[in-house]
Amino acid sequence: MPGQEFYEVDLTEEKDTLEKPEEETDNDDFDEICCLCRRPESVAGKMTRIQGNLSICRDCMQRMFDALNTADFSMDNMIEMGRMPNISMINLADLQGISPFPQKIKKKKKEEKPALEFDIHAIPAPHKIKASLDEYVVGQEQAKKVMSVAVYNHYKRVAADDSRDVEIEKSNMLMIGPTGSGKTYIVKTLAKLLDAPLAITDATSLTEAGYIGDDIESVVSKLLAAADNDVDKAEHGIIFIDEIDKIAKKRNTNQRDVSGESVQQGMLKLLEGAEVEVPVGASSKNAMVPMVTVNTKNILFICGGAFPDLDDIIKERLNKAASIGFKADLKDKHDKDENLLTKVLVEDVRKYGMIPEFLGRLPILFSLEALTEDMLVKVLTEPKNAIVKQYQKLLEMDEVNLEFEEEALHAIAAKAKEKKAGARALRAILEEYMLDIMYEIPKDDNIGKVTITKEYIEGKGGPMITMRGVMEEGA
Repeated sequence: MPGQEFYEVDLTEEKDTLEKPEEETDNDDFDEICCLCRRPESVAGKMTRIQGNLSICRDCMQRMFDALNTADFSMDNMIEMGRMPNISMINLADLQGISPFPQKIKKKKKEEKPALEFDIHAIPAPHKIKASLDEYVVGQEQAKKVMSVAVYNHYKRVAADDSRDVEIEKSNMLMIGPTGSGKTYIVKTLAKLLDAPLAITDATSLTEAGYIGDDIESVVSKLLAAADNDVDKAEHGIIFIDEIDKIAKKRNTNQRDVSGESVQQGMLKLLEGAEVEVPVGASSKNAMVPMVTVNTKNILFICGGAFPDLDDIIKERLNKAASIGFKADLKDKHDKDENLLTKVLVEDVRKYGMIPEFLGRLPILFSLEALTEDMLVKVLTEPKNAIVKQYQKLLEMDEVNLEFEEEALHAIAAKAKEKKAGARALRAILEEYMLDIMYEIPKDDNIGKVTITKEYIEGKGGPMITMRGVMEEGA
């Protein structure tokens, strides 16, 4: 018409805006919440959007279907209940005052950790690895040397090119030592120094597939969890299986060996290298948990155990060479040898109950020494996180100095030696004697120094208490 102007308008952007309202815009920083169980999507799993702009998890949806399937909607039942057959559906938005608008919760931001990169020049040499272990572990020189070389070769194998002509085999280890000698502690310290994903599991919980307990693949799922569900990082990690002696073959063959020889046979491919399907974020397989494939070819396995009564098998082997006569060796020659386990051979472990195929996949066999009284004194004082240093730090926060007499340290070590529990007994003994001191010292601000004496450890006296005024005069 005359006097009117016409303009061309591009409605593409307007159309996109209308098709996607602001409240329905996806936001990666927020989790949907189930309108019934109130669990977020990160916990309950994938959500289903229903009428009223609500979300419901699969578990609650299944419960609703089960309730509908079990309900009786027959005509006779409706008449008896005084209801009409024309049933209207319940509006979920009216339940418990639920808002019809979508409910969301902000996701937790995970700490970003640097990716694990393997550079052959960045791998510490064996002597550097052992030097780092020396700062935390007292004694066990042979064990630390063996583990340093094995771990060094393992990471060189990982860093090497896959197209190499010579394929390097894994350096899986079997570690034997009396209780309290530091088997688990060495592995923990080693993984902390190398900043590698580590999974520590107990062989006592492993059973044959189909029985109650953890499956053999559960050790790999624990490593995957330690690597923040990063498959590439987990495939270059370390798995330490403690109490490996508990899966030895049972001597009674009348019953099924559920957690013995069958578990050893199930672990053969795992130790050698195989692709294993493991659940993500769970320890058991089920239909609701996603599965991933992990290749154990480059995973280093370290097995450890105390192997009680193995020393009897070693004595029997050593005494076979005993002859009859005046110059013959006495049969009780090895009875008082505390480090008899250092003379262990593969045939002794096989006779104990470990099958040859299992031992063949653990080529490195070594043992730890029993801790002597002098070594226990060093355990108390020398490591970076020594027990004595921990108590000194605690009392330092109260501005009190704590000292131990040398004779008192030897008295504590002697008591720990009697318990035959290794370094574990040291903590229990110190807790017993430090309890009253830690309880009484915060009451009096005038206390400046506490000295633990041999008489106090032996129950013949008490600790020496020095007041702040006396300390200043002495200074």
